[in-house]
Amino acid sequence: MKEFFKYVLATIVGIILTSIIFTIIAIVSVAGMMANEGATSSVEKNSILRIKLQGELVERAGEGSPLDILNQGEDLTIGLDQALDALKKAAKNDKVKGIYLEGGSFAATPAMLQELRQGLQEFKESGKWIVSYGDTYSRAAYYLASIADEVYLNPSGMIDWSGMSSQPIFYTGLMKKLGVKMQVFKVGTYKSAVEPFINTEMSEANREQVMSYLSSIWNNMLKDVAGSRKLEVDALNALADTSTVLCEAKEYVNNKLADKLAYLSDVKDALKQRLELDDDDDLKFTCLADVAASDDLGDKVDNEVAVYYAYGEINDAAGSGFNQEHAITTKATITDLQKLRKDKDVKAVVIRVNSPGGSAYASEQIWHEIQLLRAEKPVVVSMGGMAASGGYYISCGANQIYAEPMTLTGSIGIFGMIPDASELLTQKLGLTFDVVKTNAMSDFGATGRPFNANEAAKMQNYINHGYDLFTSRVAGGRAMPQDSVKVIGEGRVWTGEQALKIGLVDKLGNLDDAIKAAAELAKVEKYTVSRYPSPEPWYMGLLDKGKNDYMESQIRAALGEYYPAFALIRRIGKMDAVQARLPFDPNIK
Repeated sequence: MKEFFKYVLATIVGIILTSIIFTIIAIVSVAGMMANEGATSSVEKNSILRIKLQGELVERAGEGSPLDILNQGEDLTIGLDQALDALKKAAKNDKVKGIYLEGGSFAATPAMLQELRQGLQEFKESGKWIVSYGDTYSRAAYYLASIADEVYLNPSGMIDWSGMSSQPIFYTGLMKKLGVKMQVFKVGTYKSAVEPFINTEMSEANREQVMSYLSSIWNNMLKDVAGSRKLEVDALNALADTSTVLCEAKEYVNNKLADKLAYLSDVKDALKQRLELDDDDDLKFTCLADVAASDDLGDKVDNEVAVYYAYGEINDAAGSGFNQEHAITTKATITDLQKLRKDKDVKAVVIRVNSPGGSAYASEQIWHEIQLLRAEKPVVVSMGGMAASGGYYISCGANQIYAEPMTLTGSIGIFGMIPDASELLTQKLGLTFDVVKTNAMSDFGATGRPFNANEAAKMQNYINHGYDLFTSRVAGGRAMPQDSVKVIGEGRVWTGEQALKIGLVDKLGNLDDAIKAAAELAKVEKYTVSRYPSPEPWYMGLLDKGKNDYMESQIRAALGEYYPAFALIRRIGKMDAVQARLPFDPNIK
């Protein structure tokens, strides 16, 4: 027995010592990676910039982690800011000879795709080449790849060029089975965010607006691809109807959507020929992150044009729970804008807005802070994928507004949703409620009963007041009569192309155009562009990220196509009751 305890004790001590050693190694490794952070990446001579059109295009690249290599190409994201920066540097870097696009399944909002495509076009205009290859191309990936000098497709591959659709999910039937009704209060005939909770299909007004903005987006895509592929727009549109779904790969070449059918080895040969190389081993590829981290394009000067990124849903406070997406929160945004207002080196501010909206209260607070900023220096808004409802609310007071033709914007309207779970609680679960109150409204919003007529009227009046405030902010910012704003408001969603015609934006253009406009308003000729806020270092949330990503991945795997519904229910419980936002899931495909 004595020997047994000795071996057990030795084992415990060994485990403890091993844990300590591994902990020390981990700390030293992380410290080493932190020390190397920020080092300028080198790009080798005769390099090809490889861009994998897979995963998702997001507004900003996170600060890269040395552990990203463990992803082995899965769950990829491309930060639009990093990609555009890399393309500018690659165009001027003699070491980068061309771009190789790898097609795949790629997700992005149309306007962000359009801006990335413009970056690729500017790269081509520098005199360098772009070659694309894919086993398959999603519509988004092909929209980008179509700009290439040569588009290669695998002999067994496919190009998705079948047009666009929107397929919203309606939860009304599910809620009825659960015994839950949604009490809805809104202003705006087109304010469709509430429809999934009270209808079983799209209203005619919503169908009208969705068809309108889808057509606008699709027509822009047709025009861009037709120009690059030297096709007629009508012919390209006809192909979407008849010839690109489940067809033989040779049909894509016959219809001029692709140039050649080839295997990967053939494409490598084509790249070697462009570089006049003999051996595959001589092909050198670089990535967006390395090119973006290479030497800056110019010297820094004291005058700054600050680009402030405001993207994600607009919330009054930071969310809780696992794997939270980026959000525009009141306190953080106001604090950041105050710093920019007080910074004497910052001569103008460009606010990059990419948001479906969110809390009406939070939108008003951020709008107010932007007005304080505008009183001291020029403010220009650059709209990204969407700047709608609350996203437009915070944008409308800028000196100038720029949008991409395919940006989703407008949606000037307010709504509130309060669930009534009385049937679930009383009839299905057997709970009953009683109340003692001192005043008529003491139990306003009580669980276990719906609003009475008086409460419902007060809630609708509150929503009406919010809409009146929203439209007055737009009227003041856009120098339009408030009645005119209400005519084009009603919760209707417009594309940037449409918004220009009705006065909701000033010009069509990208972030660079907005930066130049801000500099002109500030009357500075030489300036440095600085980006705010700085990304959080990757190591700050390493443990939480791993835990949260694991939890989320397991739920995604278990629920499959039903995951979006779960995510929506999880988010709604944390949102303010009064919202100025787009539909929770526009579901544009």
